[in-house]
Amino acid sequence: MPETLKSANDKRRKYILYICQAGIIAALYVALLYVFAPISFGAVQVRVAEALVILPVFTPAAIPGVTIGCLLGNFLGGGIPLDIVFGTLATLIGAVFTYLLRNKHPLAGAIPPIVSNTLIVPFVIKFAYGDSMAFPLIMLGVLGGEIISIGIIGVVFAIALKKRNVIFHAMKKKES
Repeated sequence: MPETLKSANDKRRKYILYICQAGIIAALYVALLYVFAPISFGAVQVRVAEALVILPVFTPAAIPGVTIGCLLGNFLGGGIPLDIVFGTLATLIGAVFTYLLRNKHPLAGAIPPIVSNTLIVPFVIKFAYGDSMAFPLIMLGVLGGEIISIGIIGVVFAIALKKRNVIFHAMKKKES
């Protein structure tokens, strides 16, 4: 097989793998959001699906995956446009910065989504939904939920994936 054809096939294979990973992550995000729906929405929430925002440590496909998953979840969950836009933006910012920290300990990758959600989501809850709770309490509620979902569940998930050398590790070998 000519080298240019082999190179084109490799690029196509990597692109298909990227799209599949992003789609699976988006579907997992939405599924987790609805399995844990009672605690996924509101001023005080533990959005277990946000644990997936740690996945950019393993693959850049997780960035569109969690972003699209969040967008769909917020839309299908009846979120208002400001929530859909800014909640999704908070997840996107967190995922991008987690990817940039991918060579660090997974705990470092958990910090950007915790910070971005804690800084953005309380404004959405307070001003878009008109929640009557005091703003600092809303921030503390979001921070607590993010620490549980990303800082604990997400980090344990990432450490387990790294330790077991499964899924993304095997895919990186094939991509090389």
